[in-house]
Amino acid sequence: MVRFYTPRTATAIIIANMIGTGVFTSLGFQLEHIQTVFPIMMLWILGGIAALCGAASYAELGGALPRSGGEYNFLGRIYHPMAGFVSGWVSATIGFAAPIAAVAIAFSAYLTAVLPGEFSKPSQKAIAVSLVILLSLIHSRNREGSAHFQTSFTLLKVVLIIGFCICALTLTSAPQSLTVLPVHGDLDTLFSGPFAISLIFVTYAYTGWNAATYIIGELENPQADLPKILIFGTALVMALYVFLNFVFLYTTPMSDLVNKVEIGYIAAQNIFGDTGARLAGGMLALLLISSVSAMTLAGPRALQAIGEDFKPLNILGRVNKSGIPANAIFLQSFIAILFILTSSFETIIVFAGAMLAFNSFLAVLGVFVLRYKEPNLPRPYRVWGYPFVPLIYLILTAFTLIYVVKVDPKQALFGSVIIGIGGVFYTISTRLAGESKE
Repeated sequence: MVRFYTPRTATAIIIANMIGTGVFTSLGFQLEHIQTVFPIMMLWILGGIAALCGAASYAELGGALPRSGGEYNFLGRIYHPMAGFVSGWVSATIGFAAPIAAVAIAFSAYLTAVLPGEFSKPSQKAIAVSLVILLSLIHSRNREGSAHFQTSFTLLKVVLIIGFCICALTLTSAPQSLTVLPVHGDLDTLFSGPFAISLIFVTYAYTGWNAATYIIGELENPQADLPKILIFGTALVMALYVFLNFVFLYTTPMSDLVNKVEIGYIAAQNIFGDTGARLAGGMLALLLISSVSAMTLAGPRALQAIGEDFKPLNILGRVNKSGIPANAIFLQSFIAILFILTSSFETIIVFAGAMLAFNSFLAVLGVFVLRYKEPNLPRPYRVWGYPFVPLIYLILTAFTLIYVVKVDPKQALFGSVIIGIGGVFYTISTRLAGESKE
């Protein structure tokens, strides 16, 4: 039996959390207003830099506050237990359960496109639900099987992406003539509204770089390993994202990609011909299994920490013989299934992205707060480039959140309601805990 998750497994969790549907769908929206290569590449480079800044900031927090639970642990210690509770509540209900549902829905769509025959919407939802149930059973049994499954499927994901890119560069019969250097007007584009809007979708695609902080307590040497895990995993995904988007532009005329969602499918047709559709669909289906798996593994650790700290919810903090919080896993999967049965892909992904960004914003801001409140706290790792590195992340994330509130205030209102419900649960839990002590 594996007592701890290895750095390899933790890195696999980060990679699998990050690489989902975003990188295969965003380019079409970016090309609606940006028609040259340099600014497109800069979008993915800047998004990667922001993610790296966030990862470096979380590495300092994780080393100083080495406990599983992600933002629940950080915000509860830095600000107030209520902030941690609400953050854990948001992570469980929205941050992980909603993206699990969105990616499971996408998995079902790609899989049914590959398989022969017609599939109704109820049948597609049944496939998505089945995937969630299967992965929750795998990750609730023991760490050894859970770790092997996650590592294997993440490795498969990386190999498939690299293989796809190599095939694109060697097999494309009519490649596009591209220059990655800036041409006339490109520098102006970098400071334009369309570029800023496109950057929002890119930052959503990078979401998940913080996943390893949810299992800090299950790493053998977290204070030494966490910085390497967070930064290496994020940097690898950044390289893959930049490579993939270059390949999409290399294989396919921009005019064929504008406003299209199925970017991988279209590129595969240009690489492999008539078999491209099924190859792309099958590949993306396999890629998405590891994404659902990683979120199923990481997310419940926030619920587990809540259960350990709040007696009325202690059922969530219980672990099985293998030390796995099976109850928390099943609850998160149940919430994900509710999302699958009641919501659309687009609604889920936009709302979840904004809530995750808000959680991470408060955590990275906590680097400054914790240094002020507890300057003598041991910090095995200090974020490089302080204070500029965390500031870069905060500025880019703040812009994203402000834009979401401005464009879709209903999403912001719904988010406030979710946060308010978490606050109510916190108040009730603390009162019940106080009464039980009396």
